[in-house]
Amino acid sequence: MTEAKREVIKTTCPRDCYDACGMVAVFDDGKLRRILGDPEHHVARGSLCGKCAIVYNGVWRDPDARLSQPLRRIGAKGDGQFEPITWNAALAEIADKIRPLMTGGPARQVVHAHYTGTVGLIAGWYPLRFFQHIGATEIDPDTVCNKAGHTALELVFGDSLEGFDPETAKDAKTILVWGANPSHTAPHMHKNWLRETPAKIIAIDPIAHRTATERADLHLKLRPGTDAALAFGLLHVALTKGLLDRDFIDANVIGFESLLPAIKAADPATTEALTGVPSTLIEEVAVAYATGPSLLWMGQGMQRTARGGNAFRALGALIALTGNLAKPGTGFCYMNGPGSRNIDMGVMVPPQLDAGCASVSHMDLATTLADAENTKVFCTWNCNPVASSPDQAALRAALAREDLFTVVCDLFETDTAAYADIVLPAASFLEFDDLVAPYFYQTLSAQVKVQDAPGEALPNQEIFRRLARALGLTEPLLFEEDRPLLERLVAMTGFAGGFDALSRVGTAQLYSEPRLQFADLTFATPSGQIELASEAALAQGLPLVPEPHADAALAADKLRILSPASIWQMNASYANDSGILKNLGQNAVILHPEEARRRALEDGDRVVLSNAAGSLTLGVSVSDIAQPGFGIVYKGRWPTHETAGANVNVLHAGRKSDIAEATSVHSIEVSIAKLPEAAE
Repeated sequence: MTEAKREVIKTTCPRDCYDACGMVAVFDDGKLRRILGDPEHHVARGSLCGKCAIVYNGVWRDPDARLSQPLRRIGAKGDGQFEPITWNAALAEIADKIRPLMTGGPARQVVHAHYTGTVGLIAGWYPLRFFQHIGATEIDPDTVCNKAGHTALELVFGDSLEGFDPETAKDAKTILVWGANPSHTAPHMHKNWLRETPAKIIAIDPIAHRTATERADLHLKLRPGTDAALAFGLLHVALTKGLLDRDFIDANVIGFESLLPAIKAADPATTEALTGVPSTLIEEVAVAYATGPSLLWMGQGMQRTARGGNAFRALGALIALTGNLAKPGTGFCYMNGPGSRNIDMGVMVPPQLDAGCASVSHMDLATTLADAENTKVFCTWNCNPVASSPDQAALRAALAREDLFTVVCDLFETDTAAYADIVLPAASFLEFDDLVAPYFYQTLSAQVKVQDAPGEALPNQEIFRRLARALGLTEPLLFEEDRPLLERLVAMTGFAGGFDALSRVGTAQLYSEPRLQFADLTFATPSGQIELASEAALAQGLPLVPEPHADAALAADKLRILSPASIWQMNASYANDSGILKNLGQNAVILHPEEARRRALEDGDRVVLSNAAGSLTLGVSVSDIAQPGFGIVYKGRWPTHETAGANVNVLHAGRKSDIAEATSVHSIEVSIAKLPEAAE
């Protein structure tokens, strides 16, 4: 028997994850056998996370599960009944709906929604060229996720996409992981980076997740919505112990004096009463962080509250007043954007294409789509709004409008696709070349094609090139091919050899030494300094300086719901894989034992969570990862796979945060009622 000829191709996972794992596609005799972690990749080290190991060898490579040809609706909206049609017919029908809306100015009655179905630089951004050129209305993607944090950091530092270089951890003595859960959302950072650093790890989170319990030396299990109060409490200790960096403040910070009264008032006892964190821990953590050098990993979870933007401004004050910036082992990271690799994203979405586009908060998606006068066509790509967007019941009703022409581009027939008039089959990242700029490590990675797309599926960028042609558009930038773009982007980074050379190594380390965040101590704020007191904030109707806010306690009959990421999903992705569904089990609300006892509930009981937005029937799971007064319901499940026909977003009315009209999904309040045993 002859031995099979083995070949390995390196590629990269471009999912919405800090890890950006290097992968290898293993071929035997030319047949793709398995997708594995690249043993030579500095993050993956030969191992994929549990969810990606399943889906990249499961439903994502199952041609029978994938969309493989364009489809036209033949049944009622929401029923998911379609017939196959040709690409030409599908594009002609879409063009016929859009063309009349382009006369006389921007086509703002065309509304499009997108997000991070892929964060490949071309597939994730190229389609914006089309929508910018026609002047469509964009559902602001970051408002459903992290825009309050971005906007807050821009107010303070002038930039939210310049983060610390993780390689500088070797110089840190303390690392705060605040509002992030690496064990679920950055599993290799949990497994390796945090384990291997010599620094003291401190987790600050209302949930006792595995990073808090397995990796952290200390866990501050604060009450949700009290992050700003805790930041001021830490500053109070640093002030009274003489640990504020007065030289750094005098040279680089505006607004210290304005904050002093609130800092002086935030003594440990007061802060403990507001946050639930013992005063002894407040003092210990304040000294460790302020003494430094310290890193602060700012998670997206903590800014998804009604005052989440204020909380991020308060963390900005903690960083600035302790001088934990611009030195080895210091800095903060919300995420690292392509600019940290010298990539100008204006190349991907040239500003000259903007025909006067409008933008709407994702919190207003349902009301926007319900507006028959101002929304005629809805296009969604790289996301599944029925699963991931707020106001789920109202959104379904809006999508059911017969006069709303809906186009869905996706790999699968998602919850949202069921409402489409036209469904367009998209290629997965395994089926075309692209670039990945990880948003934790400041590296550059090649996404390399390892298989053909099923049937007639096409990459996002090619879909919108073809739609531009169907509309008779002539702007050359709408038709730029992938390869020249790849070469231009790689060249910006200084990596030698172009995309082919990058493909051979998989991931390139671009810097020989850790980069210092804001090394030159210049900031893109109006003053050029760190602005804790911000006139720009005042102009947005915000306080001049951050406040030591703590959310008020709920009424005794109410429960606050947190909806973090599951270990088995990537936002709303992967929930259609049979292996993932098996691991997820039945949907549940996790209650602290004390809360369960107070409500006479036990493991396995069935309850209804309800508020003005909707209701959701779930099982009960009792665990001390939660805390009294709060319940945990993991996000991301597809409603069509749920017995209840809904997920946690049916409880989210689209309440906006204090900054940037972003989500406050972690501020959901509900009533909870036990179902009688026979009332399933």
